[in-house]
Amino acid sequence: MTNPESPIKPSDPAPRKGPLSFLSGSLTAGLLAWLALGLSQKLVAYYALHPPSYGSAIAQSIATALKTLIVGMSFLATFSFAFIGIGLALVFVRNLVSGSGSAPAEAAEKP
Repeated sequence: MTNPESPIKPSDPAPRKGPLSFLSGSLTAGLLAWLALGLSQKLVAYYALHPPSYGSAIAQSIATALKTLIVGMSFLATFSFAFIGIGLALVFVRNLVSGSGSAPAEAAEKP
């Protein structure tokens, strides 16, 4: 039950990401950040106009904690998408300045 050793051939090298890929990712992340910011602002306005009011102290505490979690997660999404968009925009600019094209990674390593 011995299998003959077959050399594993590497698949075709994947092309490196080009500037257009970074730009489209940056614009997409920026759009998602803008949408998340709008949602965050609407959540804050809703909870400001409709404060939770329950007779039980435990229910009031749970409602306040849930409100804090929801608003916090919406702002976390906003800033996460914004920082991803800024990072991809910087990589886009760096890629344009360095002049590296979308050549395959292995071809760039060969002398």
